[in-house]
Amino acid sequence: MTAPLCTFPVQFRQPSISGLSQITRSLYISNGAAANNKLLLSSNQITSVINVSVEVVNTINEDIQYTQVPVADAPISKLYDFFDSIADHIHSVEMKQGRTLLHCAAGVSRSATLCLAYLMKYHAMSLMGAHTWTKSCRPIIRPNAGFWEQLIHYEFQLFGKNTIQMVSSSMGMIPDIYEKDVRLMIPL
Repeated sequence: MTAPLCTFPVQFRQPSISGLSQITRSLYISNGAAANNKLLLSSNQITSVINVSVEVVNTINEDIQYTQVPVADAPISKLYDFFDSIADHIHSVEMKQGRTLLHCAAGVSRSATLCLAYLMKYHAMSLMGAHTWTKSCRPIIRPNAGFWEQLIHYEFQLFGKNTIQMVSSSMGMIPDIYEKDVRLMIPL
């Protein structure tokens, strides 16, 4: 395993919402539109694109390896089944000096979920640490409640403990890190 991200020298660009958000030296997250921008892919030296959606079609570039993870952004979707294989894929691309772009439709839920799983598995980060880091790189991430449950299960499988719990709220079950946000919401 490589060192935790917190020890990386911070040489990344400012957080981006519309373009590519750099998470590690070799991992980026984006939305579907950015993932189909050949100039953006080329200028960031992307060699592998992982499309975590059923609704976005990639414009194929022959210099890039494409992987499809056909999962809808719904709490009942089983993204957990892809955690290990996608984390392994991202790691293998990195070992070959390549760069991976994870994307879904908006770059908020599905791609962020797989990013968090990768950071836990290959950078030995807790779920809390992985979320804090990724959110600092891409402030709009917000996995759905079902994906949070799967990530919490995965963290326990990897480390035998949890840093985030699901709690009951006025909006249903949410990860405890969102409790403050929910309390601050004004009812319509």
